[in-house]
Amino acid sequence: MDPLPLHGVRVVEFSHMVMGPTCGLILADLGAEVIKVEPPVKGDHTRNLLSSGLGFFASFNRNKKSVTLGTDDAGDLDTLMKLIDTADVVIENFRPGGLEAKGLGYGTLSLRNPRLIYLSLKGFLSGPYEKRTALDEVVQMMSGLAYMTGPPGRPLRAGASVNDMMGGMFGAIAVMGALRQREATGHGQHLQSGLFENAAFLMSPQMMQQAISGKPLEPMPAGRRAWGVYDIFESGDGVQIFIGVVTDRQWEIFTRALNEPALASPDYANNNLRAAHRETLIPLVASLLKQHDIASLEAMCEEAGLPFSRINKPADLFEDPHLKASGGLLPITLNDGRTMEIPGLPIQFGEDRLPVRLDPPKIGEHNEEILGPLKRG
Repeated sequence: MDPLPLHGVRVVEFSHMVMGPTCGLILADLGAEVIKVEPPVKGDHTRNLLSSGLGFFASFNRNKKSVTLGTDDAGDLDTLMKLIDTADVVIENFRPGGLEAKGLGYGTLSLRNPRLIYLSLKGFLSGPYEKRTALDEVVQMMSGLAYMTGPPGRPLRAGASVNDMMGGMFGAIAVMGALRQREATGHGQHLQSGLFENAAFLMSPQMMQQAISGKPLEPMPAGRRAWGVYDIFESGDGVQIFIGVVTDRQWEIFTRALNEPALASPDYANNNLRAAHRETLIPLVASLLKQHDIASLEAMCEEAGLPFSRINKPADLFEDPHLKASGGLLPITLNDGRTMEIPGLPIQFGEDRLPVRLDPPKIGEHNEEILGPLKRG
């Protein structure tokens, strides 16, 4: 694909952790020149995180260029201003007021560059909470997502940084909308994307369910499902598999494949009846599925067009045949020289997936390329 959709757009990224870098990653994968500004010497501190943060930098910083500039150094600050003068977009996810105190807020920068689009990725949008510090886990608790995820009385954070990554995605959507709007007005603007508001958006169906039904919600592990068969089962050879039967047509195919007369009971004649009789239906289905090995169950579901999946671990994705065959795993080289594969953005342009143009950069790798002309000028 040439040129990429955002070819010619220059983005200056002040960010760390997940939300800001995800936004920059999306813009970079779409073809923007994303220049990551890092503190001198040590760089972005997520380069050195361990445990659950070990994969952050490698995951969210491909297709970017790295420069090192200090916001407390007058010479660096002058160079930074010159760099921003050349930018279409600035993105930042530091604490409220942090960059403004350095003279790098939208009000100051837009006077120098009226076409500048400035995105702040924050814990909260404008309102009573806007000065609070937020984390993905905080807003999962605030929004009810953790309540819905864990068993009763045990709220549980989701197993991925869903709000950070989606908050970055919504920030990228806002940037693309503002770029389009700038074509008409000639002016940039200040945008914000909120972590808490993202979590609230995720909870929209649950809010509406309670408002419409008038009944308090139960967490997902305990709540009554809308479908009769929508569960994790175990095969005869001890492998866990999720199977969903969500339409009456799928039920016909499912029962024909299992060939069990008990499934023809009037109690199971339609989806709502099946959902109402899950107490008897699920143990019956579980006993029938236990009579087949995993390969047979997968073949049955595939042939019948039923939704199904083994219960995988993240590392299983490295060998997923669909991702491998479809270009869904992108090759990257880490700073230490090791080569890895990582999932690309889940989008396709015609037959094309978005490519890796640049590996995650070394600290200050592009100082001369980007900053040299500005300093000499």
